[in-house]
Amino acid sequence: MKYTTTNEFTHFNFSESYIQDIQIMEGLLHFYLDNVTILPENSCNRDIREMRANNFLLKMRSYTIELILEEGYQHYNADGKLMHSYDDISVKPEDYTRYLKSFAEGSIYCAKKEENKYIFYIDGVDEKTYQLWLQAKGDVEEWDRFLNKGGELN
Repeated sequence: MKYTTTNEFTHFNFSESYIQDIQIMEGLLHFYLDNVTILPENSCNRDIREMRANNFLLKMRSYTIELILEEGYQHYNADGKLMHSYDDISVKPEDYTRYLKSFAEGSIYCAKKEENKYIFYIDGVDEKTYQLWLQAKGDVEEWDRFLNKGGELN
């Protein structure tokens, strides 16, 4: 990859990022993403404006999954009457790998970092939403080229 940053997670905006694939390895979790926004404060961003990247690799180093949560929702009829309310469901640790792999082809609608805790809010392909809470010792970001927000190469 042409560009690499380390521990600059907060210098990207992952909202609306498409998840191509997720690979799980011993001590490493790789997110292959499209439509990642590179913020002006990113150390590789010479244009000092918001740019975009496809074929983006986000590596989480020495990670531990704290929680995967399937978010609850409310089901209403056509008249706006509440039919049923579904609570949040905590995924069992033995199902973490299966859920992580199911996030491929979904999208991230929000991502946050607080110290060494990373929180991803994911729209799944099954029309459900999820929260993924990770602890990690660091992050590495790699991509090949900058794209203008309109889609042209830079």
